Amino acid sequence: MRKVLVPTDFSENAFNALKYACQIFKYEKCEFFILHAYADEVYAAEVKNERLALEDIKYKSYEKVVAKTELTIQRIEEYSPNPRHLFKVVAAFGMLVDEVNDWVNQENIDIVVMGTRGSTNDRKITFGSNALQVLKFVNCPVLTIPEGYNYHPPKEILFPTNYLIPYKRRELKLLSELTGSYRSTIHVLHIDRNKKLSLRQEDNQKFMKECLRKASLVFETMALEDKSIAISKYIVHKDIDMLIIVNSRHSYVDDMLYKSTIDKLGLHIKIPFLVLQNLAR
Repeated sequence: MRKVLVPTDFSENAFNALKYACQIFKYEKCEFFILHAYADEVYAAEVKNERLALEDIKYKSYEKVVAKTELTIQRIEEYSPNPRHLFKVVAAFGMLVDEVNDWVNQENIDIVVMGTRGSTNDRKITFGSNALQVLKFVNCPVLTIPEGYNYHPPKEILFPTNYLIPYKRRELKLLSELTGSYRSTIHVLHIDRNKKLSLRQEDNQKFMKECLRKASLVFETMALEDKSIAISKYIVHKDIDMLIIVNSRHSYVDDMLYKSTIDKLGLHIKIPFLVLQNLAR
């Protein structure tokens, strides 16, 4: 059974991400964990330095979170009444990234799905602070859904890579199963002036081919200095439905995630964005 964790702040952006998750995994048996971390809300309340008052606020906050999460589950079951899908409430007194990582490890979560922005919805940025932290620090694949994105099958997928990192078999298997369901084409894009691969790069490319057998693979090279510009051009020219990047110090992920870079280039990602984590689980 596929295990999917969906953090929520009860905004429409968060609910839209949940809708997308239900659609993209509609052919699979899934267990969805709807998580809200509420420590910030408790500590933000004006409380005198009294433990009993704090505990009272914690309890009341927990009750509110459970009630809101149950309403979210009612809404999603009305939107997508799929007998293959099971939903669970997770009300966690903690910080978002810590709680997401804890539940990823505790439940062996396959993927985290969330909106690019939450309730604050600052349209001047591509990723809100919560989404940015989860993308960079959670030890699990993270799929972010842009505000107002209307679901359609991920037929064309862009996977930029420099072939220098040893991909995780489990994460490539997730991608293979996902793309196999939709008969997707994965455009594997190498951004480098030198088209010849080293022996290490050839081995990593071979491993990718072995793990992604269910998808149609297209291998291309672009000779542009700025990787973010190369990626954004490819998205437009090939009408890409989803962008995938591996998070490691040797990947393109920092070029895409730092808000200063995105604002400088005017690159606002308007398609689902999947970050695979090259980290031990």
